[in-house]
This record gives sequence, C-alpha cells and structure tokens, in this order.
Amino acid sequence: MFAISLGDGAELRPLEPWRAEEFFAHVERGREYIGRHIGFADAAADLDSARGLLQSYADKTAADTGRLYGIWLDGLLVGGVLFRVFDVGLGNCEVGCWLEPAAAGRGLVTRAARVIIDWAVRERGIHRVEWMVSSDNTPSINVAKRLGMSRDGVLREHYPHRGVRQDIEVWSVLAPEWLSAHGTR
Repeated sequence: MFAISLGDGAELRPLEPWRAEEFFAHVERGREYIGRHIGFADAAADLDSARGLLQSYADKTAADTGRLYGIWLDGLLVGGVLFRVFDVGLGNCEVGCWLEPAAAGRGLVTRAARVIIDWAVRERGIHRVEWMVSSDNTPSINVAKRLGMSRDGVLREHYPHRGVRQDIEVWSVLAPEWLSAHGTR
C-alpha cells in the first residue's frame, strides 16, 4: 500500500473494502456534516452498506472508471477525495470530496485533490477535470477556486438530495490550464 504525505501529519491513501469498519466509524463521526450536501453519508448507513460502497469503488478502480482515497490525519481517517467518474477514453473525470467537521479548515481536501488531479492529468492523460457541487456548499466551491477551476455554469434544481432539488454548479480545469499553473515537469 502507498501513502502520500499531505503535510502536517496528513496522508492520502487508497480507501479499500478491508477498511470498512474504520470508514463507517469515520462516517458516523461526521454523518450530519458530510450529509448536508452529498449522499455519501446516507449511502453508508450501516457497516454492510459502508463495505458495499467501498467495494463499489474497488470495482471501479479495477475497471479504471473511478477511484477512492482516504485522508488520514495523525492516523485517523477524517475524509477523502475520489474520482466519481473517470473516463480515459473521453479524457474526462469528475473529482469529489468529503470531510468530517473536526478536520475542516486545514486545507486537507485542497491538497489531496491536487495530488489526484495532477496524477490524472500527467499520468493518465485526462484533459478535463470536473468538480460538481451544490450551490449552497461554499467550502467546496472555495476548494474548486483554490484548485484554479473555472465555473462553467449551474444546473438548476439538478440533484434531489434529502427531498430537496439542489442547484449544482459545474467547475472545471483543463489539462493545459493545470499544467500551466503547476509546471509541465
């Protein structure tokens, strides 16, 4: 297994099915905070569904259509980043994130997202990286801005979440923009 240092005692690692108990405990700690804007917390309602969610991403990893990474802070799983969609043939992917409240405000998601976006662009040839976020989720919108993404537009009342249709903002960065901002190595 690999771990990539994010600095300040934080690491990025693959989040795999064998970590289901740790993942479920993490979701329980942050369930309401995580679930305010995304269905991720609701999808991990109990240990079996948490394991199933991790397995679905293990299957996506094997099929090269998605990936899931956890963020550990001082040895405790506190959040993560993922490729919800990963399509090498089209050169497009969608990055997402979640974090429990105790770890918010430290730049962990921004640092972790930079790592996986850089890998997608440089190693896998992804051309367009998308970030889709509820218009009410200011912290996540701020991450998109810190990543150098541009706001492409709003999908009005696009996503039903907990009985309310959410406006979803689409943010993106293109490979040439990313490489210009982060060096061509």
